[in-house]
Formats: sequence, structure tokens, C-alpha cells
Amino acid sequence: IEQTRAAARLRRILGHLGGSSVRAVVSFGVRYSLDNNVLSLEQRKFYEENGFLVIKNLVSDADIQRFRVAFEKICSEESKPAGLIIIRDVSSVESEDIPSEKTIARIQDYQEDKELFRYCTLPEVLKCVECFTGPNIMAMHTMLINKPPDTGKGQEDFLAPLHQDLHFFPFRPSNCIVCAWTAMEHIDRNSGCLAVLPGTHKLPLKPHEYPQWEVGLADCHYIDVKDTSQEQGEKKAVGIEDKLYGSDSGLDLKDIWMFRARLVKGERITL
Repeated sequence: IEQTRAAARLRRILGHLGGSSVRAVVSFGVRYSLDNNVLSLEQRKFYEENGFLVIKNLVSDADIQRFRVAFEKICSEESKPAGLIIIRDVSSVESEDIPSEKTIARIQDYQEDKELFRYCTLPEVLKCVECFTGPNIMAMHTMLINKPPDTGKGQEDFLAPLHQDLHFFPFRPSNCIVCAWTAMEHIDRNSGCLAVLPGTHKLPLKPHEYPQWEVGLADCHYIDVKDTSQEQGEKKAVGIEDKLYGSDSGLDLKDIWMFRARLVKGERITL
């Protein structure tokens, strides 16, 4: 508390001396941000502890709309920037023959597209980025994600497990690297927005590998009933099957239900 009060007094003194041109230098043992007159002490402390910071309404609706139009031109192949990597939504490849935003899940390395790269040069974005990197700023990895709806099939290639970005970057130091991320529409937990594990920026790199996704996040799946209240029911069901097909059939409750199940509409996914 005393440190916060001291910082506030220092800001007032510097403000009287030089107004907004004087940068308030407040040191509280930070590693992940630089002294600046953009972020508050509370924001810097939050970032130091959690590794992320939310600044709402930083990019204007007008700019976001311009970026959306530029993306749509790329999807329709009206615009073909050099070096661009286009990743299609595999669940729509067979159903959508005409290139459109419905078929594109992500574009990467858009630095040669003047309109999209303009995002990296927006003054309101740069003034925040500079609080972490200093005045010399490089755009190392550019990406626009067009998150497809959950259709329940073929999307395991697009799912992104929790990961550490530093795992993919061959440059350091890590405390001078920051990601500027902007949502292009309203998002919340229900829409599957960006997720962060607070404080993990302080941890060393962990081994990374893709999990064995179950196709279709909303699909049903079988469970292991061993050591649950359903185990006795499994024994009875297996006993009946053993009488029908011979003793020691080797079946379990999952096998029994898989044999019983019949598709009545759509595609058989997990059951």
C-alpha cells in the first residue's frame, strides 16, 4: 500500500514538473513490462502476475470492418498477397466448392497484405506494445483466425490445445516478446474464445504434443464404468451376452452398446 501511495505521489510531482511529457518511472521489481506513461501501475502489476492484459475497445469498429473486408477479399481470391499461408476449414472442403470465408479457417503471414498489416502499425496498438518491447518493434508472426462453428466432424485438425507460444519461437528474451490479439466480433466463453492460464508465462517450457482429439466436441462418447455404481450392471449385461454367444465372450458394456446402436440420421461419429 505504501509503495502504491509513493508511486502516486511521484506521478503528481512529475506531472507538476513536466506534464504528460515526463515519463513516470516506477520500479516495483517488474520483469515483463517497461516504465511508461500508458499503462497504470495496477495494469503493470496485473500483467506481471498473470501474463496478459485486456484493454477493451482499443481498435475501432471502422478499422475492424476494414480488416474484415480485406480478409473476405483473400477468401474469395480477389486478393492474393505474396507469401500468405491459407488454411482451409477441413469440415467444409467437400461441401463448399466456391472459395469463401466459410471455407477458410485461418491465414498466416499476412505481412505482405498492406491492409491487414496496417493492424500491426496502428498507433493505439503500438503504444501498448511498446510498453513491453521498447521502441524497436518487429512483427514476427501474423495471423487471422476465422474460427468455424462446431459442425461435429472433421475439425480435430483445427482445434488448438493449450500451448506456450515460445515453444515455436527461436528467438529470445521471452520478456521482450508480446502478442497483440484483437477480437473481430463479440466473444465470450460460449463462442470458444481465446483462453489463458494465468501465471504460466513464468514457467519453463513444457513438452508439447497434440492430444488424441475425439472428433466433434459435442458428440457423445463411452465411459469406463469400472469402480462406479454402473459396474454391477455391466457384469449382468456381460453375463447375458456370455449365455447367448458362449462363455467368456470378452465383451464389455461398451462393446454391447456399440453392437446395439444403429444410425438413423446423419453420420456415425463416436458411438
